[in-house]
Amino acid sequence: MAGQDIETLIKQISKLPSLGSRSARRIVLHLLDKREEQFLPLIDSMNRVVQNIKICEICGNFDTMSPCPICSSLSRDDGIVCVVRDVADLWAMERVSQFKGKYHVLGGVLSAMDGIVPEDLNIEALERRIDSKVIRELILALPATIDGQITSHYLNSRFKDKGIAITTLAQGIPMGAELDYMDEGTIQLALNSRKSV
Repeated sequence: MAGQDIETLIKQISKLPSLGSRSARRIVLHLLDKREEQFLPLIDSMNRVVQNIKICEICGNFDTMSPCPICSSLSRDDGIVCVVRDVADLWAMERVSQFKGKYHVLGGVLSAMDGIVPEDLNIEALERRIDSKVIRELILALPATIDGQITSHYLNSRFKDKGIAITTLAQGIPMGAELDYMDEGTIQLALNSRKSV
């Protein structure tokens, strides 16, 4: 039986997505076996991230600087903004290396069941970006779920009179799927086949 500190570590790791107590126990045992090569460098990396991470003041991405390198890039198109649910979806889009615009992280999707309303999401900041008259197109790259579709419909209704194109990713992404779990080819096809809403 493991000591209290080890059991606490196992419980903390088991709270991570896709991990249960058995997986967490295996991870902790592995890290304890590889203290010098893996555990201590991991602790050091985690401490640096906690101390240095910032949320981009423009798009909501995680980085060590704000604005983030994507928002600061002069080679990316300020006029095309891809709206995503969270940073994981932004990173999934970036894996494809095809999108050359900018992003906006909503921080979730509308959900009656979870009590998430428009005021809970980063929509006001998106509206300020649209009102700056720089944006020509919004790509709604939200999950192909009921809540994702409701959020897309809400954003389309809210911004349809702003004089910008509003598109969504093609339905090549299956219903119920999340961008973070899609392969690069599927994301690229959906991005290239986007359509007006």
